[in-house]
Amino acid sequence: MTDNVTNNNNKPRYSVSTTQEIFVPETFLKKQKAHEKHEAAQAEFKAAKQKEKVIHRNLIVKKAENYVREYRQRERDEIRLRRQAKSSGNVYIPAEPKLLFVVRIRGINDVHPKVSKILQLFRLVHLNNGVFVRLNKATANMLKVIEPYVTFGPPNLKTVRTLIYKRGFVNVDGQRIPITDNDVIQKNLGKLDVVCVEDIIHEIYTVGEHFKQVNRFLWPFKLNNPTGAWSKRKFKHYVEGGDVGDREADINRLVQSMV
Repeated sequence: MTDNVTNNNNKPRYSVSTTQEIFVPETFLKKQKAHEKHEAAQAEFKAAKQKEKVIHRNLIVKKAENYVREYRQRERDEIRLRRQAKSSGNVYIPAEPKLLFVVRIRGINDVHPKVSKILQLFRLVHLNNGVFVRLNKATANMLKVIEPYVTFGPPNLKTVRTLIYKRGFVNVDGQRIPITDNDVIQKNLGKLDVVCVEDIIHEIYTVGEHFKQVNRFLWPFKLNNPTGAWSKRKFKHYVEGGDVGDREADINRLVQSMV
C-alpha cells in the first residue's frame, strides 16, 4: 500500500509500509521446547537435592548432640561409681577396655613369618602405622606374639576423634581417599546407618555393632615419629623404660605426639 505525502518543498514523498510474516522452523520450536523442559527438570532436581542436604545436615547435627550427651553420661557414671566405692571404703576397678590402638614401632628386619603374618592381619604393614583393634581373647593372644614390634593401649575419646579428623583416610575400592565430606561415608556405609564422621567416631569408640565394617573402611593411620623421637631403649618393654608393649593410658599421650 502506498501513501502520497507532500513535504515543505511541495515535492511528493512516498512511504511504503509492508507486513512480512516470519516463519520459524518446526524443528527449532521442538528444540526450544525440549531445552525449556530440561531446564525446568534441572531446576527441580537442584531444589530437591538442596532440600535433601538440609535434612541430612540437620540429622547429622542431631546425632552429634545425642552422642555428646551419651559421652557425658558415661563420664558422670564413672565419677559416680568412684565416689560410691570411696564412700564405702572400697576401690573402684573400671571394666576391661574393649578397644585398643596399636602402633607398629619396628621395621621388617629379622621378622619371624608368624609375626609378619599377624602384622599383616592387623594391617600394620609399615613403620608407624596405627590401627584400632577390638580386644578379645583372639586379638589378645596375637598381641602377645607381636608385642616386641608394637606398642598399644586403650585410646580415649579425644584420641579417637583426633586420629579420624586429622589423619583419617578411607578405603574405597582399594584406594586411599581423604575424608573431605560426609558423602563418601554415606555412599559406602549408609546401609549400616553410618552417614557421617561422628557416626564413625561413635562406632569405633564404643566398639559398636558395625565396628568391623567401619574399622575396615578406615585406612591404617600413617603417623610421624613421636616428638623427641623414640627412646634409646626402644626395643625394651615400656615398663622397663623402653617403648614396646602395653602402655595403658599413656598411649593417648604418645598418639598426640605422633599426629
